[in-house]
Amino acid sequence: MGEPTNICLACGLCCDGTLIGFVQLDNEELAPVKHLMDIEQTGENGMFFLPCNELGCNGCNIYSQRPKACRNFECGVLKSVEKKELSFDKATEVIEVVKQKKLAIEKHVANLQIELQSKSFHFKTLELKKLLRKDKSELSSSHQELKLELEELEKVLSKSFGVSFL
Repeated sequence: MGEPTNICLACGLCCDGTLIGFVQLDNEELAPVKHLMDIEQTGENGMFFLPCNELGCNGCNIYSQRPKACRNFECGVLKSVEKKELSFDKATEVIEVVKQKKLAIEKHVANLQIELQSKSFHFKTLELKKLLRKDKSELSSSHQELKLELEELEKVLSKSFGVSFL
């Protein structure tokens, strides 16, 4: 396996719901993917929400059978490694920064006892942004810190991965 594949398998931020919140499935994929995981039917097509149930400790459990949208998804870090603009080591450093920022946000949310409905970190961040839209003077210092952490994470995701939380 080459460096780009190893980056994806080591990262998993798309599969764990950090970068994106769901995967759309084409009609022809429904039957094969239904045998692998639970999906939501959306008319003739389908989808599943992230985090993916097939994401294990060692990466994707269905990597060779993953849906087309998963196979075709390329984040900015992967593209940079493929173009040799970013070394494997630098790419793993960026990934680790995001993972640490994500953990810090999750810990902060737990400490503030904020109840979020979404399972996907991507959608949780959207919920948090909505909750934290208040004027700075209306937020506690802990809530302001959380808002800053979210903004910092969004900058890294936008710059390095090419995704944002709208």
